[in-house]
Amino acid sequence: MAWGRSWYGRSYDLGRMSFRELLVAYATYPAIHLYLLLILGCLGLAAWSYDSIWQLAAAFGATLLCYPFVEYALHRFVLHGRWLFRMKWTAGLWKRIHFDHHQDPHRLEVLFGSPVNVVPTAIIITWPLGFLIGGLAGLAIAFATGLALFTFYEFCHCVQHLNYKPRSRYLKRIKQLHLAHHFHAENGNFGVIGFFVDRLFGTFYEDARARPKSPNTFNLGYDLAAARRYPWVMTLTGSPPRDRPPRAGEGAGDLKAAS
Repeated sequence: MAWGRSWYGRSYDLGRMSFRELLVAYATYPAIHLYLLLILGCLGLAAWSYDSIWQLAAAFGATLLCYPFVEYALHRFVLHGRWLFRMKWTAGLWKRIHFDHHQDPHRLEVLFGSPVNVVPTAIIITWPLGFLIGGLAGLAIAFATGLALFTFYEFCHCVQHLNYKPRSRYLKRIKQLHLAHHFHAENGNFGVIGFFVDRLFGTFYEDARARPKSPNTFNLGYDLAAARRYPWVMTLTGSPPRDRPPRAGEGAGDLKAAS
């Protein structure tokens, strides 16, 4: 708990951090340690309880196949849904898990998902899938795979908002596409580590000229009119929702760094 408080007691601005500083922040993030411990524990449980290596392989493969669809569905229909901020009891959750991130994409402490939200979500999705395929061992492998994919997701997401031009072609491409989601039109490119599902459902765009610029990239539809009707997020924030970058030229600089 003390280690966690020391990490959260600092302010991390991805617009001013180097790649090395990001690696240190990522490697010292308490939630990443928690996920790694859970992954190792699940691998040990799977090794102790499995009956067939093929069941483990099937649980692993099924989780890999399901992950892009889960990532897309949660991002598009939950994080970008306009129903969470309309209810007082879910407004704070929506603010924490996505609204704050779009209001200021450079805040690393906001970008990282909270384990309180991540772990139960991973349990709900991976435990039934893994158990149906391979019992307790399949459950353990599916859960470990889901958490491993999420830790990779977290790292890629950090790099996408870092003031840094990736050398990797893969990282460079997903950075360009994700920043278009943040600074051009939030109603497309819902993938973070892959965009196959976006292509499948017609929400993928590569050329910004192919999709009109959205007025809601920073407020996700929670504009002043919505805030007056559903004030709970604005009350928690203490200020009206932004409809522009938090600092002058910040969005343009991000897009330039990705190109």
